Amino acid sequence: MDGTVLVADDDRTIRTVLTQALTRAGCKVHATSSLTTLMRWVGEGKGDVVISDVVMPDGNGLEMLPKIAQDRPGLPVIVISAQNTIMTAIQAAEAEAYDYLPKPFDLPDLMKRTARALEQKRRTPQARQTEEMPERPDELPLVGRTSVMQALYRLVARVMNTDLPVLITGESGTGKSLIARAIHDFSDRRTLPFVTVSGSELLDLEGPARVLARVKGGTLLIDEIGDLDDEIQARIVRMMDAPGDHQPRFMATSQNDLSTAMEDGRLRQDLYYRLSGATIHVPALRERVDDIPLLAAHFLARSEREGAPKRHLGEEAEALIRAYSWPGNVRQLENAMRRLVLTGRAEEIARAEVEGVLGRQPEMEPVLDGGGSEKLSASVARHLRRYFDLHGDMLPPPGLYARILKEVEIPLIEIALEATGGNQAKCAELLGINRNTLRKKITDLDIQVTRRRKLM
Repeated sequence: MDGTVLVADDDRTIRTVLTQALTRAGCKVHATSSLTTLMRWVGEGKGDVVISDVVMPDGNGLEMLPKIAQDRPGLPVIVISAQNTIMTAIQAAEAEAYDYLPKPFDLPDLMKRTARALEQKRRTPQARQTEEMPERPDELPLVGRTSVMQALYRLVARVMNTDLPVLITGESGTGKSLIARAIHDFSDRRTLPFVTVSGSELLDLEGPARVLARVKGGTLLIDEIGDLDDEIQARIVRMMDAPGDHQPRFMATSQNDLSTAMEDGRLRQDLYYRLSGATIHVPALRERVDDIPLLAAHFLARSEREGAPKRHLGEEAEALIRAYSWPGNVRQLENAMRRLVLTGRAEEIARAEVEGVLGRQPEMEPVLDGGGSEKLSASVARHLRRYFDLHGDMLPPPGLYARILKEVEIPLIEIALEATGGNQAKCAELLGINRNTLRKKITDLDIQVTRRRKLM
């Protein structure tokens, strides 16, 4: 990398590590714990890229972005923040940050993003609306610092001000409707109605007209699109194709795999392709285990603000909720925390209390079941059948067994390495194979191993 990077963070450790890493990569670095100093450097024309924290002793980094854009059009700003909520990602996008990363961040990932920022100019900022953005943090339990949630935040921020239809998939209780509402509330249509409809409201011939009259050019969310019959699906297609000055933005939710429903003839192809302008998958809670304590604390704090006793999870209690499969996802976790607030008088929640609450919840499901509508083996079988079908009357090329095993083995090892931070001893233990066997497979399969360093 070649260029000058301005780093603003009140954490000395982060400033030191970033300075060392960027210097080794060939950059010049100016680091400060003050936004005032950062803005002075920007005003003096210093720097090719800015890396800035949000919460600083002398101000908010996001609030400085419009000033930076005014003084130095095209200067990329990478925002890093410990405020790991969808609000931060959306605000960073609204302020036209070049990129956004949560804390703790992955140092190699930040280095790659900095390199890209140095290689390309930031787009010319457009005139911004001055209308105040709505704030509903208590109604948006879209909290998480895991990589899958941060990727979701960035995708939401990218699509919110487009007119693309949005298809939101995920299991029951993951927050699909909350994602749809967040996209609407932070979009250019925020002052227009947000209307959710089910199939029953579109049954009669006048149903679509009544719905469009209610939406008035706002956002129309169709709940569980895969459960609607063919006639209602056809009416939705006609609604989407109807011209007009007040055409709404269409969104839809589904718990099921709609591509499979389309292949099986349960979902119209024309409807699927119209709705899938942007597809957002909301991960199940068991796919983001590290977010469970964060969400639990969020719900306990909310109960306290509503007048309930102050309570927090003990170490053993937290370990238990991390190990639970949460088939009802975030909604089930929220209900469990509300009950735990009332189960004891001590401030610390004990493991026995959690066992008492979860004992009356649905039982844990096998990890490989995924808690979804099909087991892993069924999912693999479905993809294999589709692979054979693509060859028509011909058989696939010889050597299929080895090819399929390799296709499964590579992502399995890569994901296990990522989960263990590149530690091969831990990865081998996780996979249940010998360390030398893992090393040989890494070499034979040409798998890249990166030791990841996490920074608070």
